[in-house]
Amino acid sequence: MPLSDAACRAAKSATKPYKISDGGGLHLLVEKNGSRLWRQAYRFDGKQKLIALGAYPAVSLADARAGRDANKTLLAKGIDPSAQRKLDRSAARIARSNTFRIVADELITKFEAEGDDPKTIEKKKWLLGFINADLGDRPIAEIKASELLDVLRKIERRGRYDTARRARSISGRVFKYATTARRLLGRRSPTRLSGIGTTRHARHFSPRLKPASQLRAIILPDKR
Repeated sequence: MPLSDAACRAAKSATKPYKISDGGGLHLLVEKNGSRLWRQAYRFDGKQKLIALGAYPAVSLADARAGRDANKTLLAKGIDPSAQRKLDRSAARIARSNTFRIVADELITKFEAEGDDPKTIEKKKWLLGFINADLGDRPIAEIKASELLDVLRKIERRGRYDTARRARSISGRVFKYATTARRLLGRRSPTRLSGIGTTRHARHFSPRLKPASQLRAIILPDKR
């Protein structure tokens, strides 16, 4: 018989751990200390397995069922839910460690190894400092075009149009390097960066920046 939320709330500890089944392999494991833990039993490749789905009530009955159904969808595709979870967690760890700052520093190291002039290196570091101040600690794969555009506009508001243009250029190289180094998890490399930022002309006329929604394809690589 399927569980109810009232039954989950009423489940109390006993002298031994016990489980209350909900169906489809999903059950609530009640520990001796009173903890109520969602577990799902399943078979994969002829072996009996168990996967944790969180603790009640932080994970509700509805959420646990949704997790169970998602795992059953994976099983139908021949994918082990436990193995997939490990892959997902590993990918998330990699994404968190691949911040803009880390990738930018790696690119600077590459420039140094290639023999770039020290003054040029220092200029690039200085320009990247504007981006790092706002986006340096963000996973590079999560940075949106609108966020980068906001940083460039902040520089422009100080009247530093050439600095904004150069910051745009070096940040574009960071994203391109991230794609080459497979840091963007399937996102395409930016092929065009023109049109971002304001160009100061002799007549002191600055064309308006396009909305971030129109710049997505030319600032950052889109997801495939």
